[in-house]
Amino acid sequence: MQDIRAKQDPAIIMPEPHDPRLTERVTGVDHTGAVVEIRVPVERALTLYLNAQEIVTMMTINDYPEYLAIGYLLNQNMLKPDDVVTGVDYDDDLQVAVVRTERHTNYEHKLKKRTLTSGCAQGTAFGDLMEALEEIDLPNAELRTSWLYAMTKSINTMPSLYLEAGAIHGCVLCQEGRPICYMEDVGRHNAVDKLAGWMYRNRIDPADKVLYTTGRLTSEMTIKTVRMGIPILVSRSGFTAWGVSLARQAGLTLVGRARGKRFVALSGEERIVFDQDPASVEEEAARHRRKGADDD
Repeated sequence: MQDIRAKQDPAIIMPEPHDPRLTERVTGVDHTGAVVEIRVPVERALTLYLNAQEIVTMMTINDYPEYLAIGYLLNQNMLKPDDVVTGVDYDDDLQVAVVRTERHTNYEHKLKKRTLTSGCAQGTAFGDLMEALEEIDLPNAELRTSWLYAMTKSINTMPSLYLEAGAIHGCVLCQEGRPICYMEDVGRHNAVDKLAGWMYRNRIDPADKVLYTTGRLTSEMTIKTVRMGIPILVSRSGFTAWGVSLARQAGLTLVGRARGKRFVALSGEERIVFDQDPASVEEEAARHRRKGADDD
């Protein structure tokens, strides 16, 4: 699938909500008994191999299998940042992606130690969850509130699979309030892994970047953001206690409930520069509110 470029900025990779492979039309009845037809996202299985070893089978919309495969391995600490990837082979018929590296790999022991995470669509992490927090020193970036407001407004008003069909999560890599790569999937862990793969392939420096997610700020999202070397994580949704605790331990700036002019920071507040009066910011339009926005 080719990258779709936004008209206002040719650097942005955006979702493709009208790609016929990503949704299906399904007929049913509504609360009145009337016949309705709606679009729903399509889930496809993708089995991932690292060299000759089968790692996992995941459910995904499968729009960027190469980025997802590489990003998943990076965020599971199976692929190292300095590894040389000699190739990524993807077979659409078999629904298999094989990542090949110069380094010999064998993760038989690690595959036996897996943790079922809180991610939608049954996210899985393989051991060593705390390793990233002990090894990575996050940079001293800043988050201006003017950037935060511009970023959330831009993301909420972009065309997306969520707005067309729902039942989807999005993760966006941003710089100074400007979205530069927007990925969606049935699970937020898949979306962030695709971002990680894209950053690795394009040698993107994470030091001045912000990761935005539509999902909850859980331990899994905190750990993956730290592993990616990104110093700031923002969500329109809420927090979990362990997600906050790990963010504080790692020195990650954690901003949640970011909707319209409102937000709450529970970690890394020292990176925030309050340079815009919230009174000058519009409230979030009803059309762009996601499920559970008023309940979180």
